[in-house]
Amino acid sequence: MLQEALDEYIASLASKEGIHGGSNQNTIAAYRNDLSQLCVYLTQQHIENWPQVNREHIAAYLLEMRENQAYRPTTIARKLAALKSFFRYLHSEGRIALDPVEKLEAPHVQKELPNVLSAEQVSNLFVQVEVQTSTGQRDLAMLQVLYATGMRVTELVSLNVPDFVAAQSQVVCPGRNGSTRRERILPLPPIAVEATQHYLDSARSRLVVHHPEERALFVNHHGERLTRQGFWLIIKGYARQAGITDITPHMLRHSFAMLMLKGGMELRSVQELLGHAHISTTQVYSQLARTKSSV
Repeated sequence: MLQEALDEYIASLASKEGIHGGSNQNTIAAYRNDLSQLCVYLTQQHIENWPQVNREHIAAYLLEMRENQAYRPTTIARKLAALKSFFRYLHSEGRIALDPVEKLEAPHVQKELPNVLSAEQVSNLFVQVEVQTSTGQRDLAMLQVLYATGMRVTELVSLNVPDFVAAQSQVVCPGRNGSTRRERILPLPPIAVEATQHYLDSARSRLVVHHPEERALFVNHHGERLTRQGFWLIIKGYARQAGITDITPHMLRHSFAMLMLKGGMELRSVQELLGHAHISTTQVYSQLARTKSSV
C-alpha cells in the first residue's frame, strides 16, 4: 500500500536524525507533507502500489501542480526533490524495479532577489514593542539580536543563556542540528547587548517562574523555549502595527546583509557572519545592492 511505505520512509529519516544528525525535523515534516500529497493524487488515479507508478504518472503530477494548482517553480522543485529522495529509498529497498523520477529534471528556477526592509521600516518595527512588559523586553532583545547578527530564526530560538556573552559583546551561534555547520561567534553592538541584558535582568526570571530549569535564552509566556512559529506570530503582530504588509522572519536577516555591504564590509566577511557554506549564496546580496543603487 502507498501509505505504509511512506510511513516507513519517514521513520527511517527520523531514525537518521536521531542517530546521525541527518535531515532536520522541518525537512522531515515537509517531506511527509509533499509525499502525502502525491499519495492522494495517485489514489485518485486508482494506483494502489508503488511498483505501478511510472514516469508518465510523475510527469502528469508535476503538470497538475504547475497548471491546475499554480505552484511556483521553486515549490515544484522542492517537492520533486522530496520525490527523488523517496523513490531512491524505494529502489534501494527493492520495493520498485525502476526509479520513475531518476532522470526527471526540476523546473528552471530563476533566483529571486530577497526582499529587505528599509532603515525606516526597521526603526518603525522596533518602536512598536512595549518595553514596559516582560514579553516586550524579550521581543526587543530578540529583534535587536536578529537584526544585529543576521542569524537564522531557527538559530535565534536555539540559543541558550550561556550563548550570550555580555562581557565580550557577542553571542555564540551554535552549529545546526549536529550537522557539519560550525558554530559562529557573532559580535553584538551595544544596543543589542543592552536590550538582551535588560531582558535577562528584568524579564526572563518572571517568564520562567514555572520552569526555572529552562536553558533557552528566549522563552514564551509559559516559560518554555520559544519556537520558530511563535517568533513568526510575534513579528507579524509588530509588522501589522507598523503598517508593513509584506514581511517574513528572514527579511531581518536579508536586511542585515544589505546593511553590512552598504557599510563597506567585504562579501567574504558577510558570508562568515551569515554562515553560508558557499559564497554564491551570499552574492545575491551584492546583486541586490547593485539593483537598488541603479534605481
